[in-house]
Amino acid sequence: MLQVGPEQWAAPTPCTEWDVRALVNHVVGEDLWTGPLMRGATIAEVGDRFDGDLLGDQPRETALEAAREAVAAVAETLPSHGVVHLSYGDEQADEYVAQLTADHVVHAWDLAAATGSSTEFDADLTATVAAWFAGREEMYRSAGIIGPRAKAAGDDPWSMLLAASGRDARWAAAK
Repeated sequence: MLQVGPEQWAAPTPCTEWDVRALVNHVVGEDLWTGPLMRGATIAEVGDRFDGDLLGDQPRETALEAAREAVAAVAETLPSHGVVHLSYGDEQADEYVAQLTADHVVHAWDLAAATGSSTEFDADLTATVAAWFAGREEMYRSAGIIGPRAKAAGDDPWSMLLAASGRDARWAAAK
């Protein structure tokens, strides 16, 4: 995110409905929701305070601060293995954190691909996320969270995760 140049905020991303700014805004929104949800708030209690443009005039700084707050909330609350109140019902906190991790990893690839940054990620992390996601792919698809499965660019965990989440690992921003 720190490598996003001023001219890249309007660039297209592999998420065809979002440009770079909208993609980052989505991730920031997730990060801002993390603290209240991990601390026991309900969707209704949080309300609409994280709707709309969250990035303002300083998108990098806003994104970094939201990420720091989310990490702190997880570090503070996850050891208690509580319950998080999500839109579809109550979920174990560790499962919610796994969902966030998967979404952040895939969207980090989206951002890297959109900005021409390195799309190489830690092999252990991607293998772990790919294995976790494999058991949830159809649930995500049937809920409309991800699009149709794409053709995998290879048989490695990273290519399989991207394909499962509806992405083509060969996607690149237009030059």
